Amino acid sequence: MRRRAVLPGMLLAGAARAQAPIGTARMEQDGTIVVDLVAREGAAVGHGRLVYPPGHPDHGMILRHLGGLRPGEVKPVPPFP
Repeated sequence: MRRRAVLPGMLLAGAARAQAPIGTARMEQDGTIVVDLVAREGAAVGHGRLVYPPGHPDHGMILRHLGGLRPGEVKPVPPFP
């Protein structure tokens, strides 16, 4: 069986794709987190918006996933594990 050579550049390109943001998140002045997600598969593109007001059961999890967020701040959303 013949093995393919994997070049360092190929590994970096794959890692960059795997870590590419999947959207953006912003925090409103009242602490609500608005997450705009984009999914691409070939020529198809899908958009989704998720809203997490303070007190939502997932608000803290999203905030931790983003590494914190302040009112008025916008951050890229990393892929979820």
